[in-house]
Amino acid sequence: MSFTLKYKDLNDKREIPKENYTIKDLLDELELSAQTIVSKQNGELVIEDTVIDDGDEIQLVQIIYGG
Repeated sequence: MSFTLKYKDLNDKREIPKENYTIKDLLDELELSAQTIVSKQNGELVIEDTVIDDGDEIQLVQIIYGG
């Protein structure tokens, strides 16, 4: 079982390492904060508790702060 990860210039096919693997698990693995990332699953905005399923496309978008 695998999913596609899109983040910045990254476009990787990755294996789902465990059952009930969530967006939060992925962010932890990539050492990214949910406070600075917007997550999309198959084009729809999702929360970090969302489970990643086989064949999903996960896109992570960095939030840019400015002042």
